[in-house]
Amino acid sequence: MVTVAKNVDGPIKILFPRSLVPNAETGKIELSLLGLGDIVIPGFFLALLLRFDAHNAKVPYFPTDVHYSFPKPYFHSCLFAYFLGMGMTMFVMIYFQAAQPALLYLVPACLGSSLLCALVRGEMKELFEYSEEEEEEEEEE
Repeated sequence: MVTVAKNVDGPIKILFPRSLVPNAETGKIELSLLGLGDIVIPGFFLALLLRFDAHNAKVPYFPTDVHYSFPKPYFHSCLFAYFLGMGMTMFVMIYFQAAQPALLYLVPACLGSSLLCALVRGEMKELFEYSEEEEEEEEEE
């Protein structure tokens, strides 16, 4: 998986330096790779949690004020957990000197934070039952 991702030259990966000091043998700066999926998949989950926060705060579906302020406990806790998961990924990658699948750390961090937030707030049932689909009314003949 890593060899395939390293050889692809396209906008599906982000490369960033592991350190600012070049490798003594090669003279090149060692790079770490972050796949686009490691950003997009948790991003979808964060967006869904932001919608859940808006739903809980009774924000109109199309608010007239685009800067409408409302509490965002699920969004903020998951965003914080995302950064903790990314930090854990980097730590393990640097410590073991081996590539790590970031989603291995990001998924439990994001899911765990949202579940913990729901448990603390007593909204576990609401979180699991949340849906944006409109309920269809049955036609009576």
